[in-house]
Amino acid sequence: MSTISQAEVPAGATDGREPAAYVRGNLRFFRNELRLVFFRRRNQLLLAVVVLFPLLIGIGLKLAAPHGGGGGGPSSGGAAFFNQLAGNGVFLTFIALSLLLILVLPVVMAVISGDSVAGEAGYGTLRYLLTVPAGRTRLLAVKYLAIVVWAVVATFIVSVVALLVGVILFPVGPVTLLSGTTVSLGAGLVRVLFVTLYVCAAMAALGAIGLAVSTFTEHAIGAIAAVMILVVASEVVDQIPQFAPVAPYLPTRYCARRWTPRRCGTDCCRSPFTRPCSARSRGPGLRPRT
Repeated sequence: MSTISQAEVPAGATDGREPAAYVRGNLRFFRNELRLVFFRRRNQLLLAVVVLFPLLIGIGLKLAAPHGGGGGGPSSGGAAFFNQLAGNGVFLTFIALSLLLILVLPVVMAVISGDSVAGEAGYGTLRYLLTVPAGRTRLLAVKYLAIVVWAVVATFIVSVVALLVGVILFPVGPVTLLSGTTVSLGAGLVRVLFVTLYVCAAMAALGAIGLAVSTFTEHAIGAIAAVMILVVASEVVDQIPQFAPVAPYLPTRYCARRWTPRRCGTDCCRSPFTRPCSARSRGPGLRPRT
């Protein structure tokens, strides 16, 4: 009677027999992946850079801030955030996220997602992972969940550090929105949370693209470079009116630009509170309110 090796047994063959053991195995796999991502020195250096940027932005804006309160009426464009910052430190979070979305956060996500599978292949450990009866779907799912956790952690680090620096360096109180409406500090923090979660979703989407690119190469640096080229090319194409028909399909269309000062970001700082990518935010700029 022939013996079937454990590697030849399908991943789902033991699911019905030992569901608890299967779940524990998945959780152990996920914990190991998180440990690999967050305890690698290079990734810790990336988080340190993410912490440093909001601090430098806050100090620089404090030194350059005009004396007196923020703008007292409706305003639009990127300058409105800087004008409002002098009156309330909560706006430093919007400024930090807006600036870091241009390059820093995409680089952080490209490094992690591009290295997820290509790095394993380059180190020679991918073949050992695939010999375990886990299945490729389980491997990719665990890799992507770790990327999502990384995106959430990196984005919330930016928001929390920027908020703390804003509280320390600038006045804090009821928030005067760009529309001229004043809301309570709690309502302003809710808007900060909404924008942060939206950026988390955008970075998770970019991480999915990076994970897909990472499966096509054995060299992590190639996958990382490909993701960054894709981000830059998407931003350039989004700026050209002749490419408007393909603009809705660009990967950065709904993450790096939709809530920024020229798009839905000003709606997050206006009243009433509107969701990103609403009908009013379509087109080259904010449509006038009726």
